[in-house]
Amino acid sequence: MGEVGSASAESSALLLRIDSPADGAWNMSVDEMLMERAAEAGIATLRFYEWSPATLSLGYFQNAADRATHAASLACPLVRRSSGGGAIMHDRELTYSISLPTKHPLAADPETLYRNIHGTLLQTLAEFGVAASVNEEAVVHVGGDPFLCFQRRAVGDLVVGCDKVCGSAQRRRRGAILQHGSILLRRSKFAPELPGICDLSPASSAASKVTTPELVAAWTDRWRTVLGPLENASPFTPSESAAAETYRREKYGTETWTNRR
Repeated sequence: MGEVGSASAESSALLLRIDSPADGAWNMSVDEMLMERAAEAGIATLRFYEWSPATLSLGYFQNAADRATHAASLACPLVRRSSGGGAIMHDRELTYSISLPTKHPLAADPETLYRNIHGTLLQTLAEFGVAASVNEEAVVHVGGDPFLCFQRRAVGDLVVGCDKVCGSAQRRRRGAILQHGSILLRRSKFAPELPGICDLSPASSAASKVTTPELVAAWTDRWRTVLGPLENASPFTPSESAAAETYRREKYGTETWTNRR
């Protein structure tokens, strides 16, 4: 993975958002709106959020019909992301997104962004005693990639032993880059084949009891130390809320988008 770079004096502060749990269409719409704001207004945002109800998200290129192959999650709502990769069961996990204008220092190289973010998370998990590491070799699956993202392993993913616990994906548009990813904390009844960080840690350890607020607090502290300042974001303006609602109504909340493939 290489070294996580130190923040330079030229690095711009990011706005930090810690949002309440929301449904899949709203979460994806907010990420889209923040990416648009990065492109048009040069505003960079780091966002942490959860999902309610538990939701299965498809990667942009996945076929919606393939969700029928995963019986455990059939009762969950479905949403399609704008980024690629496999399906993610958003239940007992934490999702982050970072939206950057392309001129931001952290956006200079897509791979460096990916690795720097995973590097700060790796260091944060170590503080809790989680024996995670960086996956350095992609796993090729005969017959095609598994349906679920966490059954795939790409270079740069975080793993505990052979189990993937964090993966991320990017989307670029003119003037901005969006990267979002999922950190699997605990096994979900909707994806029982996937253990989380707490399940993979000794029952008596601090790692087995880590909560989402604790992880966010420790990660943002590490972020400030390594990658640069974070400033608490203000509530959305009426125009920002309206833009996100438009994306929900016209895109992420529609069957046309969800079933486009």
